[in-house]
Amino acid sequence: MIGKGNKLLSSNYAIGNAFSVMVRYRKFISYSVLFSAIVTTIIALFLPNVYKSTASVFPVEKSYLVDALGNASSPVSSFSSSRRISFAKVLKKMFGSLETDRCLAILKSNTVLLEVVQKFDLIRIYGIKSYPLENTIKELLKNVEFKVAWEGNIFITVYDEDPQRAADIANYFVEILNRINSELISQSVRGNREFINDYYERNFNNLTMAEDSLKRFQKRFGVISLSEQTHAYIETVAELKEQLIMKEIQANILKKTLPFEHPSIKEIEMEIEELQKKLSEFNERTQAFNNETIAFSPFGKVSDQGLDYYVKYSNIEIQYKIRQFITSLYEQAKAEELRNTSAVVWLDRAERAERKSNPQRLLIILGGVLMGGLSAFSISLLYEKWILWKNQHTVLYKSLLNLFSIRIDSNI
Repeated sequence: MIGKGNKLLSSNYAIGNAFSVMVRYRKFISYSVLFSAIVTTIIALFLPNVYKSTASVFPVEKSYLVDALGNASSPVSSFSSSRRISFAKVLKKMFGSLETDRCLAILKSNTVLLEVVQKFDLIRIYGIKSYPLENTIKELLKNVEFKVAWEGNIFITVYDEDPQRAADIANYFVEILNRINSELISQSVRGNREFINDYYERNFNNLTMAEDSLKRFQKRFGVISLSEQTHAYIETVAELKEQLIMKEIQANILKKTLPFEHPSIKEIEMEIEELQKKLSEFNERTQAFNNETIAFSPFGKVSDQGLDYYVKYSNIEIQYKIRQFITSLYEQAKAEELRNTSAVVWLDRAERAERKSNPQRLLIILGGVLMGGLSAFSISLLYEKWILWKNQHTVLYKSLLNLFSIRIDSNI
C-alpha cells in the first residue's frame, strides 16, 4: 500500500511540475505555437495539389491447353478420370494466381515504366536533371501503386498534379500490359504448339508403320482372333501409354510456365515415373507370358504367330489412343496460337479526379502546431531542469565555469 501511495504521489508531482512549467513559460510556448502555425500554413498553401486516379482490372485465365489436358477422356478407370478432373481444377486455381503475378511483374518492369516515362514526357514534368531516365523511373514508382484485392482484381493507382494525366497514365498502364502480355503468350503458345506438333508427327509416323507392319503380317498369315481377355489387356496398355504421353505434355507446359523447383512439377514427374514403371511391368509380363511359372497370363498358350500378331495389334491400338488425344490437343494448340488474348479485362477505367487527394492542409497545420507546442514545452522543461541543477550544484557549476573560461583565455 505504501509503494502504491508513493507512486501516486510521484505521478501527481510530475503532473503538477509539468503544469507549473507550462504556466511559467506560457509566453514562450504560445509564441512557438503561433510561429509553427504560421510557418506550416505558408508551407501548406504552397504545396501543389495532387490528384489520384485508379483503374481496376481482372486477370484473364489462359490455361486452355491445361484445360484440354485435364479434361482429356480416358476410360481406363474412374480413379484416373477423377485425378484428371482434379488436376484441371487445381491448375485453374494455380494459374489464376500465376496470371496475377505475371501482370504485376509486367507492370513493374523497366520496359513498361520506360514507355510510360517517354509517352508522357515525365522527365520534363518531374524536372529530373541528374540521371534522367533512372531517377524519373524511381519517381514514377513513388507515384504509382499496384495492389491486388482478395477477389483477385488489380488496382492501378496513379498520383499526379494533373488529374487528367493521372487518369491517362493509369489507363495506359493497362494498355501496355495487354500488349506485352499478348506477345509473351504468343511466344509461349507457339512453343507449346511446336512441342505438341513433334508428338503429332511422331505419332503419325508410328501409326503408319504399325499399320503397314500388321497388313504385311495378315497377308502372310491371315487374321488371328484374340480373346476378350487379350483385348482388355491391350486396351489397358494403350491407356497407360496414352496417360504417359499426356503427363509428359503436361510436364513440358508446366516447366515453361512455373519455376523448375515448383511442387506441381515435382508431383507430375513422380506420376510419370509411376506410369513408366507400370508399362515396364506390362512389357516384362508380355515377354514372359508363355512361361508356365507366371501366375497370371492374359493369353494362355499361343503360337509364335499369335504372339507376333499381339505385338503388332497392340502397337496399333496404342498409337490410335495417342492419336485421338494428340489430335484434339494439336487442334487446340493451333487455335490458341491464332487467338489474340488480353492479360486483363476492364472492371473500371481510370477517370479524371474531381477533388484533390493530397495535400491534407488542415492536418499539416494541426501537425505543425502540435509539434511546435511539444518542442517548446520540451525545451522549457529541459531549461527548468538545468536551472534546478545549477542551483543545487552551485560550487560545481562555478568550478566548471571558471575552468571553461580559463581554457578560452589560453586559446586566445
